Order: sequence, then structure tokens, then C-alpha cells
Amino acid sequence: MDVIVDTSIFLGKFLYYFLESLVYKIIPKTKKNVAGEIVLITGAGSGLGRQLAIHFAGLGAILVLWDINQEDNVETCRLAKEKGGEKVFPYKCDCSNRQEVYRVADQVRKEVGDVTILINNAGVVTGKLFLDIPDYMVEKSFLVNAISHFWTYKAFLPAMIRTNHGHLVCISSIAGVAGINGLSGEYLVSPYYSASKFAAFGFAESLFFELAILKKTGIKTTIVCPHFINTGMFEGCTTKYPLLLPILEQEYVAKKILNAILEEQVYLMIPKFLYIALILKQIMSPKMLIAFGDYLGVDTCMASFKGRKTANELQTETERKHQ
Repeated sequence: MDVIVDTSIFLGKFLYYFLESLVYKIIPKTKKNVAGEIVLITGAGSGLGRQLAIHFAGLGAILVLWDINQEDNVETCRLAKEKGGEKVFPYKCDCSNRQEVYRVADQVRKEVGDVTILINNAGVVTGKLFLDIPDYMVEKSFLVNAISHFWTYKAFLPAMIRTNHGHLVCISSIAGVAGINGLSGEYLVSPYYSASKFAAFGFAESLFFELAILKKTGIKTTIVCPHFINTGMFEGCTTKYPLLLPILEQEYVAKKILNAILEEQVYLMIPKFLYIALILKQIMSPKMLIAFGDYLGVDTCMASFKGRKTANELQTETERKHQ
């Protein structure tokens, strides 16, 4: 009897939410007001983080900018103020360092207040084959791309839970939902990068379900999985079929992410073709997937960190610490 009742309730909810999603496809959700919200963006010194900061500044948000490169971060601060940001606070923070994350988070709470929108955007990638990457470089990548999310969430989520108000944003990647490799030449995306983005996606999604179980409905989640973006990390990338799977421009992606946050979307894939690709992934055989990957393959990519650190600079810096 319980099975019949539970199944009936499930089917009723399923149908209701299905119809609701169809309605929202036709009539977009009302965008929420972020004026006065305290928005923290990691990796704000350049690229996508900088574009997001500029957009949020124009909406009246209070900005907290984190980046390991304070000079670039200060420049983002200046640009955000030019776009109308009245309260913009740049902080130098190495997100791979747990103690530093907690220390700077305490400083933010004292000087600015409780963060209500947290955007985990910081990321690194190096252009080497998997077996050519030293272990500590793999660890560094996981610390920035995934484990730093644990530290920032632990630092700022408790206040959101107390007030049942907040928004958690994870910038993952298409490499976080499908194994990506095979970029040609000296520069490529190694399996460790894909694995770290899978970890970020899985953590954000699991926490979304946990908050739902705790009935913290006022805390929203947005998980972003874009194809490669024309930032310093992937400058020089080209694809075989740019109309089908283009290298994305920062401004375009920033606007899409902003809209997803304002409409409180949980998942955002960019471009939309990725939704189809993920469905195909579930029904294709492994050999079919390899052929599909060859068909859509990325021809060239220079994972250069231009504007921050080159892959070689990042490795040299890390090697010094381990000598």
C-alpha cells in the first residue's frame, strides 16, 4: 500500500514540476534583485571572473573580489567601480591554501559582512600529458579547481543556513560532465583537469540535494558547465566546427551566467548543443564516443595562463616549493 501511495505522490510531483519547467521555457522566471547582496567572486583578477564582477557592479551588488594576483584584482576593482560599483573590496587570496581562505574569509566578514552570493570561479590548467605531470602539480590543480570550493563553502555557508538566504555558484566545465582530452600539439587538457572539474560538479550537485533535504529552500545553487572560453587559460583554442561547438567569448558566457543566477537556474550548459551531447553520451558505446569525440575534437589549444601565470611559470613556482 505504501508503494502505491508513494508512487502516486511521486508521479503527481513529477508531472507538476514537468509542466512548471515547460511554462518557464515559454515565460521566463522573474529575475531576482541583487542590489545590496554581497557577492564574492574567486579568480576575479581576469577573464570570466572580471566580467562577472563588472556585470554585478552594474546591478548594485556589493563586490568582494578574490585573486592570487592582487595587481590584476585591483584593476578589476577599478573597472567595476567605473560600471557603477559603489562598494568593491579586492582581497589577495590563494584559494588552494585552506588557512589563507579561512583567514581572508574572517577578514571579509569583519570588514564587509556575510557573503550571500558565492561564485567559485578560480581555476588552473596546465598543458602536459598526464604521465608528464608531477604529483604535486596534480594536487595543486585539485586544490584550486575543486577542494577550494570546500573551504569557501565551509567559510560562508553557515551564515546562509542561519538566514536561509544565499546563492552558491560553481563554475565547472564541459570537462566536468564528460571526459575531455586529446588537444593537439604541446598544449592539451590533461585527464587531471577533467577529473578536478568532475569533482567540483559532483560536490556542488550533492550539496544542492543536501540543502533540499534540510529544506533550506532560500539557498539557491547554480552549476555552470561551459565549453572552453577564450580566456588566458584557453587562449588560442580552435575547434573543427565553430558553429556547432564554438570557443566561447568571455562577455557572452558572463551574461549567460548572470542570467542563470538571476533566474535561479540550477544547471547551465553553454552552448546548448552540450545538452544533446550529454544525452548521446548515455546511449553511445565507448567506441562511438571516441568517434564522436574525434568528430567534435578541439584542434589546437594553448593553455597559456596569459595575464596570470603561464603553465611553465606555475610549474616552476611549485617546483621551488618542493625543492
